[in-house]
Amino acid sequence: MELTELERQSLTEVPHPSLPPGSNLYGSTKLFPDYQAEDGESYLTLVHGIAHESSVSFVAILQATRALRKGFESVIYFYGPGAMNCMATRGFPHTGDSAFAGEHNINAQIETFIKEGGKVYVCRFGLSLHGLREEDLIEGVIPAHPLDIQDCVIHYTRKGAIVNSTYML
Repeated sequence: MELTELERQSLTEVPHPSLPPGSNLYGSTKLFPDYQAEDGESYLTLVHGIAHESSVSFVAILQATRALRKGFESVIYFYGPGAMNCMATRGFPHTGDSAFAGEHNINAQIETFIKEGGKVYVCRFGLSLHGLREEDLIEGVIPAHPLDIQDCVIHYTRKGAIVNSTYML
């Protein structure tokens, strides 16, 4: 493809790459202690965000996994449209195929979370809102009654849990 003189000028105005690979762009000073769970501490993550619509759901799962690795009893509860995150049937053109890079990041992270000892709940009403079937859930995800979300929050709050509630419109 032939470039115009102005296009060539625009390309060379700023040298590329401005920094070689591996250069630090940001400092690495951590401001707070690396807290670990004390005996009996819990961490509840509520996810109301839709898979792939933003990073909210994925980051919430990563935070719950980090809490689990710090020794917290870590639980994730997907409700409303967040229930879509729990589907094992994601893929195109076949289940398990990734139509785009990262399509299965959420699935893989939920599977890792469960494998490492985390507990995952999904609201049955959230599933029904989107025509999702329980038999299509990621293995180990526990279906829950619609009235359980509030009682789950009460349960973990009474236990003194840290509650991370993520919500996406």
